[in-house]
Amino acid sequence: MGILPILIGWPLLIAAIVPLIKQERIRGYVVYAGAGGVMVLAAALLGMWLTNGAQAMAFYQETEWVNYLMIAGELFLTGLIVYLSIKYRKYPVILLSVGQTALGIWTEFRFPMQPACHMQIDSLSMLMCMIAAFIGGLICIYAVGYMKAYHQHHKEFQDRSGFFFSMLFLFLAAMFGLVLSENLIWMYFFWEVTSVISFLLIGYTRTEEAVNNSFRALWMNLVGGFGFAIAIAVAAATLGTVQLEAVVQTGAVIPVALLALAGLTKSAQLPFSSWLLGAMVAPTPSSALLHSATMVKAGVFLLIRLSPALAGTMTGQMVSLIGGFTFIAASMMAIAQNDGKKVLAFSTVSNLGLIVACAGIGAEETIWAAVLLMIFHSVSKSMLFQAVGSVENSLGSRDIENMHGLILRLPKLTYIMGIGIAGMYLAPFGMLISKWVALKAFVDAGNFLLVIFLAFGSATTMFYWTKWLTKLVSMHRTKEEARDVTHRDQYFSMFIHAGCVLLLCLLFPWLATTVVNPIILELFGASHEVLSMSILTTMAIMLVSVLFVPATMFLVTRWAHKEYVPIYMGGANEGDNTYFVNSYGEPEHLYLTNWYLRFEFGMRRLMRPSVILSSGILIVMLCLIIGGAV
Repeated sequence: MGILPILIGWPLLIAAIVPLIKQERIRGYVVYAGAGGVMVLAAALLGMWLTNGAQAMAFYQETEWVNYLMIAGELFLTGLIVYLSIKYRKYPVILLSVGQTALGIWTEFRFPMQPACHMQIDSLSMLMCMIAAFIGGLICIYAVGYMKAYHQHHKEFQDRSGFFFSMLFLFLAAMFGLVLSENLIWMYFFWEVTSVISFLLIGYTRTEEAVNNSFRALWMNLVGGFGFAIAIAVAAATLGTVQLEAVVQTGAVIPVALLALAGLTKSAQLPFSSWLLGAMVAPTPSSALLHSATMVKAGVFLLIRLSPALAGTMTGQMVSLIGGFTFIAASMMAIAQNDGKKVLAFSTVSNLGLIVACAGIGAEETIWAAVLLMIFHSVSKSMLFQAVGSVENSLGSRDIENMHGLILRLPKLTYIMGIGIAGMYLAPFGMLISKWVALKAFVDAGNFLLVIFLAFGSATTMFYWTKWLTKLVSMHRTKEEARDVTHRDQYFSMFIHAGCVLLLCLLFPWLATTVVNPIILELFGASHEVLSMSILTTMAIMLVSVLFVPATMFLVTRWAHKEYVPIYMGGANEGDNTYFVNSYGEPEHLYLTNWYLRFEFGMRRLMRPSVILSSGILIVMLCLIIGGAV
């Protein structure tokens, strides 16, 4: 299909053009055109696929010249990593990069394969293209206004916005290539491209912290990449093929286990979670893209692809155990965070853990839940990151404590954040419905450890989201005024995200039957009704009723006459209910703070034990899996 190379090539073209444009306004227009073009091309691909009956379609058998281009690309990426590793004295990274590139090239020349289709369009890859195109495109649009405000607020950093936009579009191109690849060698190439781009984006500011965090992200993802390269070599040597579908159908133990390891690292599961947490030093659009539309979604995409081969196996047990443990550990650590982006980062790791656990079980019900979780998480988390970035540019802080009473100071941003937070954990929004289905599937599978992880992890999830939401909606005025510096293009992206969250919930029955069920059918060859249409319709009606109350409250509070009066605070009130004079005539500042339980759930207390425990589980189970297969 001729549109596939255009879909990948268009963002590549924009990535090449954007850094050359020095005038800010023209560069912004090019970014708008690039993002719009990506969305149009993805929609055109969807239309062509639907016209052909929405059946799996395979393409490109004879691709020798493309293979040579990819080898050249791998060598370039390796050279770039070697150069930067020497520059910043991160020498162990060189061994990982050179080693896996050498192994990949050796495999390709040592084991010539029969011609096979290198790319494939099916329901899952089409869904991932839509997420990457529309969520990623909107993030690019949002980034135009954000980067202006970012560099006005952070004058200490060199303005490299052209490079930044270039990396965003390269990310989209790599993601399209990754999710459409059926050949593991092609998928591996795009997999490594995403690792290098995330490394470059995280190190955007070039501070010592940014450089260290970027190299941590790089070496952790290179560990997964090395496992990916070994899996390709073993599959080529033992199966005579490097087609992902063939590996899944044969259930080849070692390739599946090593590909699962790669998926765990890319999706930031323990003990590899710290790379995604460290990515918060980068400008917010890169965080939104990493967390919602590209990097981590590539990891769960691969694990969902592998899920039929994981069902009932030790590899599946390893994946589900790591995912379930990550879900509860990350959600507990999120309680102790007051930095908005860190809360979102821990929430991402936690929710990805639940998706990974579902993939490890490999049952129809769990994959049904995993796909829905992935959809709702992509939209909600992208919107939340954008809202937090806009709040940070307006307040000069992303501390949740500074967001107290934000509904009175920045009402539009607060409503957007409120919708995003509600979409993450309140009934009957899609995330909670998906968790309920996952819980039912875990019970049916008899995996009571995952039931415990999900129950307690959901409780801690509710705790930290509720703390944040109540901070935002407190009707409390302070002397600290806030000026909304959010640009129209940023609001354009966030409003569309907010509309999508509500629309997806309202159309939940349609989403389940039209989008998710075909994916289950293609993966497992059969699909039975997970939730009846009557239940799904009831949930949609519940959502309408739930939305009716806050919408009415919004209109009433908007139109009602409000008069704020001083309250007694144990001294002379200075007029804004935050400052008063005590009985000694000394000034006092009244403030309200959340309970963060840092001693009980702080990173310093929980991260190291979590990493040690998950590392032990991963190493022991990999040894048992590989040893048993050998």
